[in-house]
Amino acid sequence: MSLAVVYSRALAGMDAPPVTVEAHLANGLPSFTIVGLPEAEVKEAKDRVRAALQNARFEFPARRITVNLAPADLPKESGRFDLPIALGILAASEQLPAGPLAGCEFAGELALTGELRPIRGALAMALSAARAGRAFVLPEANAREAALVEEATVYPARALLDVCAHVTGRTPLERCSERPALNGVLHPDMQDVKGQLHAKRALEIAAAGGHSLIMVGPPGTGKSMLAERLPGILPPMTRDEALAAAAMQSLGSGGFDLKNWSRRPFRAPHHTASAVALVGGGSHPRPGEISMALHGVLFLDELPEFDRKVLEVLREPLESGRISVSRAARQAEFPAEFQLVAAMNPCMCGYLGHYSDRCRCTPDQVLRYRRKISGPLLDRIDIQIEVPDVPSEDLTRASCGEGSDVIRARVEKARERMIARQGKENARLTTREIDRHCAPDEPGAALLKQAIARLGLSARGYHRILKVARTVADLADARAVSAAQVAEAIQYRRFDRTQE
Repeated sequence: MSLAVVYSRALAGMDAPPVTVEAHLANGLPSFTIVGLPEAEVKEAKDRVRAALQNARFEFPARRITVNLAPADLPKESGRFDLPIALGILAASEQLPAGPLAGCEFAGELALTGELRPIRGALAMALSAARAGRAFVLPEANAREAALVEEATVYPARALLDVCAHVTGRTPLERCSERPALNGVLHPDMQDVKGQLHAKRALEIAAAGGHSLIMVGPPGTGKSMLAERLPGILPPMTRDEALAAAAMQSLGSGGFDLKNWSRRPFRAPHHTASAVALVGGGSHPRPGEISMALHGVLFLDELPEFDRKVLEVLREPLESGRISVSRAARQAEFPAEFQLVAAMNPCMCGYLGHYSDRCRCTPDQVLRYRRKISGPLLDRIDIQIEVPDVPSEDLTRASCGEGSDVIRARVEKARERMIARQGKENARLTTREIDRHCAPDEPGAALLKQAIARLGLSARGYHRILKVARTVADLADARAVSAAQVAEAIQYRRFDRTQE
């Protein structure tokens, strides 16, 4: 037999489209050609496969070898096609039986010794292989990650020889079924933050309703500490959420660390990050920070220090929960359901309004500093609060208030009420759903009309106040939205008052 077919997977955004690896041996001068739109790292597989086969004591055919990666219009990148190419050559040269290859999919980068090295995107490929009804053979380092897909049949292998022994039936590979429990990892406790009761209340509301949040205050008031503790008061992840978050992190260059299984992601990119780093992109589109924070928290510290063009790319995903990355030859769509938490100083020096009276910034300098954040972006942030300096009596006090466990229990109950009523968090409600579920009583509606007139609220700001008020009502286990809850929601629009 001079033709063999092996199945593998490519990566295109969150999808793992099938790739058929066809290996053909023909008479003629010895050569090795790979076709099917291969990138440089795939073309280099010729040398890796040749050395791996020879070091594994197989005969490398001295014939005209053609490997086709179909479909031809799908770009192929990375070294994951080394293993299926090697198996295809062995089957085409009758050194391996071709029949058992049909029921499996293969992916793995070969070392020159024949050992298998880890690959990127194993979780997404395992999910697609399971849907296709095939087993998945991959490097041992990726096995536990791929086995997170419960319906997948995953066979880990250390080297090419192990895979060949499995195909021939001499030494079958053991199926990997080890899956970590949904326990998560402990986050920093809210009890570590002294004082800041108003900010803690705002974080509790943000956690319950999935609202975005911005904190403004002098340096050292605890803004970063508060942001780092937000994941610890969020409800535990469901298995579907944990699997989606793990699959997204598996697509990143660092891969997925099993220690983070079922842990809410917390991403904090530096303010020098580019727009591509934040939303994703590249010649082969990869997810950015907003997608790596899927079902978790994206923390942007020193918000005005980010480039304004970088911040503007957040506007669409904050509304839609998805981001489309388009390039000349490729397009990919990634989920971006994250919770934005931002922090900034009140002025360039950071001490505007501080009790020490250290600020010497002029009003023009303060205005220029705050205008680095556009109005449309700010309007999309539900909760805007001040985080003042902590009084000395709070710093020296032994008791620091409620811990994360106590707050999380209230958040979970409020989230359960939202899901039972509308099937989603309040922050995800559409305009029609807001009219149905967030309508205030008569005193609340009257108060909201006054706020619209005095603060000059946009339609988006009006709807966001209603969603926050609905979350406050859910935390209080109230069926209707009252005037007191509308008033609390209005006070969380700090920038609407300062920009009158």
